[in-house]
Amino acid sequence: MIDVEIEADEWAVAVPQAADLVRDAAHAALAMAPEGDADDAAAILLTDDEAVAELNTRFRDKPGPTNVLSFPAPDNPEHHLGDVALAYGVCAREAVEQGKPLGHHLQHLVAHGMLHLLGYDHMSDVEAEAMEGLERAILATLGVPDPYAAEQGDHG
Repeated sequence: MIDVEIEADEWAVAVPQAADLVRDAAHAALAMAPEGDADDAAAILLTDDEAVAELNTRFRDKPGPTNVLSFPAPDNPEHHLGDVALAYGVCAREAVEQGKPLGHHLQHLVAHGMLHLLGYDHMSDVEAEAMEGLERAILATLGVPDPYAAEQGDHG
């Protein structure tokens, strides 16, 4: 089960179908990732920059907000993978800067956060390529364009 909590009203105003988009992206990540299971659960919080900044400082010792934070849970019989939090202001700015709809960016970041809960990371180039490949596949099932296509063009 994917629980979605919309704490910042800006999310609901900017993306009225935000809860559905989040659930769809989370379920797609669970379906595509080999480690995922339909019985897996997660809580996803759509909040503001201030709340994410506080979480980022408290749990990562980094100041300021970031787009998405993932908090994996220890193994448990309830199949609760953990929690994901997204900051509205950061995500909205990034969507504008990247020229993409906020709903698409939201789904990308939810998929990214869910993959972190499933044990994926992007600390090395090899890890990043594997994670980005899965993100592309997940987003393709949702009809969301490749979020890395513009970056690849910039490096050519």
